[in-house]
Amino acid sequence: MNHRDLLLLILVAALYAQPAQAQDAVAAFYKGKQINLIVGSSAGGGYDTYARLLGRHLGKYIPGNPVIVPSNMPGAGSNAAAAHIYAVAPKDGTVIGAVQTAAVLDPLFGDKARMKHDASKFIYLGSATVDYYVCVVRADAPVKSFQEALSREVIIGASQPGTSTRDFPALLNSMAGTKFRIVSGYPGTREITLAIEKGEVQGLCGFSWSSLQAQQPGWLKSGFIRILAQEHDKGHAALNTMGIPLTVDFAKTPASRAIMDLIYSSETFGRPYMLPPGVPPDRVAALRKAFLETLSDKELLAEAQKIGLDVDPISGEELQALAEKIYATPAAIVEQAKQAFVYKAP
Repeated sequence: MNHRDLLLLILVAALYAQPAQAQDAVAAFYKGKQINLIVGSSAGGGYDTYARLLGRHLGKYIPGNPVIVPSNMPGAGSNAAAAHIYAVAPKDGTVIGAVQTAAVLDPLFGDKARMKHDASKFIYLGSATVDYYVCVVRADAPVKSFQEALSREVIIGASQPGTSTRDFPALLNSMAGTKFRIVSGYPGTREITLAIEKGEVQGLCGFSWSSLQAQQPGWLKSGFIRILAQEHDKGHAALNTMGIPLTVDFAKTPASRAIMDLIYSSETFGRPYMLPPGVPPDRVAALRKAFLETLSDKELLAEAQKIGLDVDPISGEELQALAEKIYATPAAIVEQAKQAFVYKAP
């Protein structure tokens, strides 16, 4: 073997050794450690259910097999958790955030001086599924269709501003002309659904279709509620088959439709998981790979089916690109969208 062939052999061996060495380094770091999975919503809701399902299986796909420990940090539409993950949490891959999509969009649409995180700088691991939001009402509510909600008042339960349950019905009042009277302040969807059952409020918008199936599987079967519309630009295949209309088709003007399309693009984030900026690239790559492998795990999928959760994962790279696109939206359109969230009682 001549000198040139020997050099080539050494180079090829080095190239093959690099991925193995990187994985060994990641495994050495995570061995014996725990990863804190911070859920930015209250216990028992849809985001919490997804996060705890993921947490039960994720560790076995991460080199070094760390223990995954979920904990809840609700508040301000997940912005409290997002701020903690962004500015306080260790930037070493030992903290993963599971936040509501509101925390991804609020730095774009909210008061930038008040925001304590920059969602465009998070490192996204991926999403467990695409979200499809719906408006639902009790069967005895004064409206039987979304069209009727344009002329009759409906009392809608909601969390605080910045969450889909508060902002989406306000958006519909502004862009489609619905007469939703929004009662906000509930901690999360679990509490809002209890309020619907008690008759405190008549319905809920910005409610994930997957959360509805997981939290209240008997509502549709028993006829307790009806679905008025889908708050999405294309709609879920099953709901489309059921003939549930899209709210974008009720937009007052083409400009209103464009704003609704922008807002609804956030639903691709679905159930997003992220790391703070600054996590070493080899750990990011390992966690992104583990995330997708976990969501194709047979045991996880069987468990998800049993509790009625949709699993349709999106890669971290796709979410990273979408975040960059959303944050490149022209300021004038962003300002119009911000005004669309302003709630005025009917």
